[in-house]
Amino acid sequence: MPVSSLPCRYGIGSFGKAAHDFIDFLDATGQKCWQVLPLNPTSYGDSPYQSPASVAGNPYYIDLDLLAQKKLLTKAELSENGNDSTRVDYGWLFQTRYTVLRKAFARFVPDRDYRAFVRKNAAWLEKYSLFMALKVNYNHSPWTLWDEEHRDYRKALRCSAEFEGEMAFWRWCQYEFVTQWQEVVRHAHEKKILIIGDMPIYVAMDSADVWAEPEFFQLGEGNVPTEVSGVPPDYFSADGQLWGNPLYDYDKMQADGFGWWIRRVEGASRLFDVIRIDHFRGFESYWAVPYGAKTARDGHWRKGPGMNLVGVLTSWFRGLELIAEDLGFLTPEVHQLLTDSGLP
Repeated sequence: MPVSSLPCRYGIGSFGKAAHDFIDFLDATGQKCWQVLPLNPTSYGDSPYQSPASVAGNPYYIDLDLLAQKKLLTKAELSENGNDSTRVDYGWLFQTRYTVLRKAFARFVPDRDYRAFVRKNAAWLEKYSLFMALKVNYNHSPWTLWDEEHRDYRKALRCSAEFEGEMAFWRWCQYEFVTQWQEVVRHAHEKKILIIGDMPIYVAMDSADVWAEPEFFQLGEGNVPTEVSGVPPDYFSADGQLWGNPLYDYDKMQADGFGWWIRRVEGASRLFDVIRIDHFRGFESYWAVPYGAKTARDGHWRKGPGMNLVGVLTSWFRGLELIAEDLGFLTPEVHQLLTDSGLP
């Protein structure tokens, strides 16, 4: 049950009263788990599977009523952001939600909890906040179109002080996201309900992840992907599915000890009790489509990292429950990887 589908007066489901009511409903009907779609931010295309940040949360889920309770928004501002549509209008949200969040941020006074959050999450939060500040600076154009001094993360760091005011806003959004979500999770645990979170296998090309660490992706000259993600033709689609995400350079990731994946799963573990690994079969072999192809028909299978990666994750996170998604073209090799991994 996606968080976005919870009833809400402000155009998209949130971490407010409806989330807590839904947990009460689950408890009353004898349920033990709530599985949600990815909570990552959405960007162009509105899909959490094409997120601009693999660890960050979607600011749209910050509940406005809860901000008003903290005296960060007025009743008039709540009324101005009312939207009773039964469908999520991401275009409307993009045009309006950040405006009201900025009003709330302007009234926020940093406290000990906020400063502790920033310190604890600095490793990913500084990359994300600088990326988003630069996105705003460049009118949300892809990072590959930015000036050379900002296309390179290490060079951009040198001028981050110039964007400190904007970065602070994006840090605060993540603080409010996490603070509100933790209350939802706490309520679920009081009812002995577990939260199952979804972890997309890929990230978007226009993301803080690819921008900050392009060496871990299959990119050619000018940071143009050589091949992109998708799945082959099947019973449901004669052309397959052309997802378009950049593919990982697993050799370089392995040489680094798969640190990128460890940090990513660690981020998800702070939000969820159980993590569903999206497109698990892609760890055995993945469908690679030449960049620029019109459909996924032109793709081919490439060998994935297999137990080299899966074994690192299962041994590193021994106390964390992981679930492997079983969709896709499943071969004996995929079933063997699932057996070797020990994952349900």
